Amino acid sequence: MRYVLPSRDIIADSIEVMIESQCFDAWVGIGSCDKIVPGMLLAATRLNIPFVMVTGGPMLPGIIDGQNYDSCIAYETVTRSITEKIPEERVKLIEDTSSPGCGSCTGMFTANSMACLSEAAGLSVKGMGTSMAVHSKKYRLARESGWHVIELFKKQLLPRDIFTSEAIGNAIVVDMAMGGSTNTVLHIPAIAHEAGIDVDLDLFDEISNKTPYLCKFRPSGNLEMLDVEMAGGMPQVMYNLRDYLNLDCLTVEGSTVRERISGLHEVNTDAIRSVTNPHDKSGGIAILKGNLAPEGSVVKKSAVTPSMLRHSGPARVFNSMEECQEAIMSDSINPGEVIVIKYEGPKGGPGMREMLGPTSMLAGKHLDDKCVLVTDGRFSGSTRGASIGHVSPEAWAGGPIAFVEDGDTIEVNIPGRELNLKVDESTLKERRKNWRRPEKKVGGVLAKYATLVESASKGAVLKARLLE
Repeated sequence: MRYVLPSRDIIADSIEVMIESQCFDAWVGIGSCDKIVPGMLLAATRLNIPFVMVTGGPMLPGIIDGQNYDSCIAYETVTRSITEKIPEERVKLIEDTSSPGCGSCTGMFTANSMACLSEAAGLSVKGMGTSMAVHSKKYRLARESGWHVIELFKKQLLPRDIFTSEAIGNAIVVDMAMGGSTNTVLHIPAIAHEAGIDVDLDLFDEISNKTPYLCKFRPSGNLEMLDVEMAGGMPQVMYNLRDYLNLDCLTVEGSTVRERISGLHEVNTDAIRSVTNPHDKSGGIAILKGNLAPEGSVVKKSAVTPSMLRHSGPARVFNSMEECQEAIMSDSINPGEVIVIKYEGPKGGPGMREMLGPTSMLAGKHLDDKCVLVTDGRFSGSTRGASIGHVSPEAWAGGPIAFVEDGDTIEVNIPGRELNLKVDESTLKERRKNWRRPEKKVGGVLAKYATLVESASKGAVLKARLLE
């Protein structure tokens, strides 16, 4: 997992090398998974030649006894099989069924979040974001993408003409309304950075506060991507959100968002609710700040149990994901504790691993609604519970999270957007004085990445100096 986020930038760099060295006039990106689509979008806004994004589409959900199963359930079942004595045959059935075919994981996880946001930002053709990997519709849309990229070349309509500040705003609105992955808070600012546009965390919170939450998919609810596709897909989501969007933004078809959604009418279904009947009046992601996260942190509030939206508890501190996992599996984590995993940030990891192991184990131990997890690492889009990531500055950079010790009181107030360490400044000053980073020996790509990567609050972009 240390290599997943760095691969985003390697993908962008390799595309740049190929396209610039071979003097391409236009290109189509084809990808599905978590960091591949963001890497291609980074390259698109950096290169700024005609481009269309083709996302491979979600897989169909696995079905057992009429119930949907996905990779999120499979991970949690591993832990539950130990605590609840689930028969090995049942575990194997869930493992074999949860990912039944090609495509990205079935819920509103990172891959599908980025596919939907590519369409919302106008960089994919209409309907691309939710069309299923195995449906013939995907082939038709891929063929249309080929036609459109030729027209984009003829018109010289470029990615930065489409991916404007207003289009970024549209993407974030859709992100909040659909309860997208917290990883979008890394990717959107990074893609915008390549386009010369600054996007800070406050924009996400500003938009989240005024955007209704319309789609409650896995991991926040029980619906899968197939459900939103059958209810009308991204065009229908955007039609319902029309009063919150800039409808004059351009798309890769050369049309506007307004033209894309014309002819639709508002629906209110289980999969896509009306803005007058939302799951919540505000969006799925919240940005928390405070003395523990001066630059910010991120939580998928739509996947947090209401009783954990406000919580105060003693810290249990770990210097790595593995240490935390060992504690969870040995039943040494107590209800009410605030688990702190540090040195897993972009530099400290290095690579900012997803804490999917600990969060799945907490769910499997039925602690996801009794404990808070705070980390400078990040989370899988399938994570649920009070999981607060991207704490910035990270521990490796000497951020406040580095000085948290066992027993310290941490206060979490998600509605109030606060994350605070209740330790007096004189004590923290003394801890800073005695602080030493843990020893880590890394080389190769990870060493380069740790040297160049910036804070998660800036999208974990890589520093680049222009030749003078």
